[in-house]
Amino acid sequence: DSPPAELAAAIRRVHSGGKVVDPQRAMLSVETRANPLTEREREILALAAGGGPVSQIAAALHLSAGTVRNHLSNAIGKTNTSNRIEAARTAREMGWI
Repeated sequence: DSPPAELAAAIRRVHSGGKVVDPQRAMLSVETRANPLTEREREILALAAGGGPVSQIAAALHLSAGTVRNHLSNAIGKTNTSNRIEAARTAREMGWI
C-alpha cells in the first residue's frame, strides 16, 4: 500500500544490504506482543536454534532447502533480527518457541 517512491526507496535499501520494516506492522507487533510467527516458522526456528545447517533442517522436516530458507527469512523479518540464530533467540525470549 506504500506510494511508489517509498517502495523504490525500500527496494534500494534492501538491495544495498539494509532492512526495511513497515512502521505500522512494527508498532502492531510492539503493542500486542502477539506471536507473529506461523507454526512452520516456529518449528524451523526451534531446529535452527541448535545451529544445524539448512540442509539438516530441511531433511528433518521433509522440505526443500529453499523452503526452509524462505521460512527463516520470514522469521528473521518478523523478529526484526539479522540472522536465524538471533531470530531463534528472540523467539525463545518472547516465548514463541
